[in-house]
Amino acid sequence: MRLSLLLLLCAGTGLVSSSVFLVLSMASALRFRRRVQQSAVAASSLPPVTLLKPLCGLEPNLEQNLESFFRQDYPNFELIFGTREANDPALEVVQRIHERYPEIKIKVVLSGEPDRPNAKVCSLEKMYTAASSDYFVISDSDVRVTPDYLKELTVPLLDPAVGLVTCLYRGVPVGSIWSRLEALGMSVEMTSGVIVAGMLEGMKFALGPTMAIRRDVLESIGGFGVLVDYCADDYVLGHAVHESGHTVVLSRHVINHAANHRSFKGSVLHQVRWMKSTRFSRPKGHIGTGLTFATPFGLLGAVTAVASGHTVLGIVFLAWALLHGVAMSLAVGWGVVRDPNSLRYCWLYPVRDFMGFCFWCASFFSRDIVWRGVRYRLQFGGKMLRTGSDPSKQDSSAVAVDNLA
Repeated sequence: MRLSLLLLLCAGTGLVSSSVFLVLSMASALRFRRRVQQSAVAASSLPPVTLLKPLCGLEPNLEQNLESFFRQDYPNFELIFGTREANDPALEVVQRIHERYPEIKIKVVLSGEPDRPNAKVCSLEKMYTAASSDYFVISDSDVRVTPDYLKELTVPLLDPAVGLVTCLYRGVPVGSIWSRLEALGMSVEMTSGVIVAGMLEGMKFALGPTMAIRRDVLESIGGFGVLVDYCADDYVLGHAVHESGHTVVLSRHVINHAANHRSFKGSVLHQVRWMKSTRFSRPKGHIGTGLTFATPFGLLGAVTAVASGHTVLGIVFLAWALLHGVAMSLAVGWGVVRDPNSLRYCWLYPVRDFMGFCFWCASFFSRDIVWRGVRYRLQFGGKMLRTGSDPSKQDSSAVAVDNLA
């Protein structure tokens, strides 16, 4: 009897805490939607912008994703693509797109094998030296944007007090049920955490799929070099900009982010790796995340109540959790990032909510991650140490730049 009461108390506490988070998510969603749209800026006042785009191999819909960056409604911009080797198949895609948009200025930087843990940042360091403007937009290869993307991100940076601009993203599945569930997590779980944090304490971090920054701000924090040992380089960059006295702005603009992992194993490993990264970058916030999931507490309460002979109470616990998941999907996934799948499959979000709790639990069992086939060990503070074998030796200090326009 005592055990049953203890389990019911635990379940009730979890449902109450997750419901408080739901209320905060709804309030922050309303706050996000009510933000005033930025004022229009004449095209002649917009500065030149350099888009930094690290690439590594082929992935689903890569050509459509990259082409969206060639179609920007912006007066003066260049695209710099970075790969380790000249034979990376992603460069064939870049060349094919460039043939359709020959007027767009692009460069290709070959960075060689990374000499520090974060290969993406090592590539960004080399790409940065080839840039010709003082405004930078860093974006991942698995995102797709609309033609007003550059304008929406650049305008806030015209304010000297603003040091970095980042934006939310909606998850886009690429085929399987596992990809769909991961995409729901992007649109709902990720978004709710960001907007609630922004409402309660302001933006002190950035989101990796898109970050816009000025050269003077980047150099004032030490450049990309300060990020090369960290797994969550986006969090570190945003936090460093905030600590420097500049404002980090969460744009109203929302981009599409592909959930490229079709298999169960690939999707799980990716999401657990992300959870581990958060655990070591923001340990206190990560612990609190466990109290934002409703489904596991609802299931615990339902099973315990039914086993104790209180069937009606069990139904209440389960219904509470399921309604919580549906409400979260509608309020955040649809209400904030306008993800149609969060509206269409809101009934499926409780499953993703339970999976998110499992990923959170798994993050405490190991500090090792595998990234692009290489094993690393995470350290408190977010740094990572390579524990796998060294790659074939190459001169990583050499930078090859190919101007294609």
